[in-house]
Amino acid sequence: MSWFGAEIEGPMIVTRTVHFAASATIAGALMFRAFVAGRAAPIDRQIRDIARIGFAIAVVSGLVWLWLQAVSMSGLGFGEAITSGALFTVIDETQFGLVSEIRLMIAIALAVCLAFDRIALLRRLALVAAVCLVASIAWTGHAGSTPFKLGYLHLASDALHLTAASVWVGGLVPLALLLAAWRRQDGTSMGLDAVRRFSTLGIASVAALILSGGVNAWILVGSFRGLIVTDYGQLLMLKLAVFAAMLAFAAFNRLSLTPRLASLSKDALRGLSRNTWMEIALGFSIFVLVGVLGTLHPAAHLVN
Repeated sequence: MSWFGAEIEGPMIVTRTVHFAASATIAGALMFRAFVAGRAAPIDRQIRDIARIGFAIAVVSGLVWLWLQAVSMSGLGFGEAITSGALFTVIDETQFGLVSEIRLMIAIALAVCLAFDRIALLRRLALVAAVCLVASIAWTGHAGSTPFKLGYLHLASDALHLTAASVWVGGLVPLALLLAAWRRQDGTSMGLDAVRRFSTLGIASVAALILSGGVNAWILVGSFRGLIVTDYGQLLMLKLAVFAAMLAFAAFNRLSLTPRLASLSKDALRGLSRNTWMEIALGFSIFVLVGVLGTLHPAAHLVN
């Protein structure tokens, strides 16, 4: 498959996209429960289910990603990558393998915390583990190969970017469920308070995304020409356009619909629910674009 004249590894893109989305959904759902809805929310059980389903998908896609990485690095077929020992070589002798081992240990800790979710301490530790799981993805991409002190800045920026995206995009899923529950109950002050808290959390996430995204673009693109003439730059502009569309929906929700919820306007609640699902669709399309960007050479490597 080719796009913008570049060869794209379809299975790798799909796997990365699924893994990013699942990891972000876990962190976003647990963050939503901790700082927006509270454990007493009517959708607490659904949030736990979201986190557990997301965890299962993240583990399976993570293992497939490791397998595909072994195939890519060894040049062998899918079966040969395992039978020849190439998979274990990748695990033992590459940075990707080391990061995968660390992330597996984080995943095991997260699994234990999710299994004993009724214990308050483990609920808090589950949130920490989920954030670590999504932030550690930074070490598997371009940031993990940036050299010297610039690499530390890139890793910190990318980890922040992934975490902020998880808080916003991943948190939209439980928000949509909460709005649906609110509509069934004809409105409560709890729903309004939760929407306001999520809006505030979203503003902080957007600020972090803009700051970290600017740093990442400066490192990976490097120039306006790189943004225009390279496949990486063009795809990044498409990602920015989708991000701008999400911002437009979020701004309309905060400035127009949320104030009308105080009067329990059913039209405002329906509009907010509809826009939330639109934001979810746009957010997950960004994960697809990120999956593709990770397979391309950064613009800064191609343009002087």
